[in-house]
Amino acid sequence: MKSKRIAADDKAQVHVVILDTGEEAFAALTRFVRQAGISAASLTAIGAFERATVGWFDIASKSYRKIEVGEQCEVLSALGDVADGDDGEPSLHVHVVLGLADGSTRGGHLLAGTVRPTLEVILTEVPATLRRRKRADLGIALIDLAASG
Repeated sequence: MKSKRIAADDKAQVHVVILDTGEEAFAALTRFVRQAGISAASLTAIGAFERATVGWFDIASKSYRKIEVGEQCEVLSALGDVADGDDGEPSLHVHVVLGLADGSTRGGHLLAGTVRPTLEVILTEVPATLRRRKRADLGIALIDLAASG
């Protein structure tokens, strides 16, 4: 992983994070935001995975149904945010659309993705704190604006 802050002012800092072949994207990006102390940000990314796992949230069971993508795929779009979780550590929430060789797509919540050959991430950090809290009624953690600063 390589990163560089390409812009900074009192309103935002923009980081470019480049992941290399073989890196697991979700873990690498989580490590980056934790090491950088980022607690409020949005992100976008494009690139490709040699395999990935996305999730579809089943509201009835309050759990993600895993969708395995066991082939080379293009990351057509990745959108997400960073907020502090219940444990006080930054956490990622990323959705992806993956393009397959036949032109079909798979999409959902990014659970894992092994990069091949690259993933190019633009992360825009803002000077605030977002707080994500677990909602027992839903079974997932959502941004809680009342707890954010």
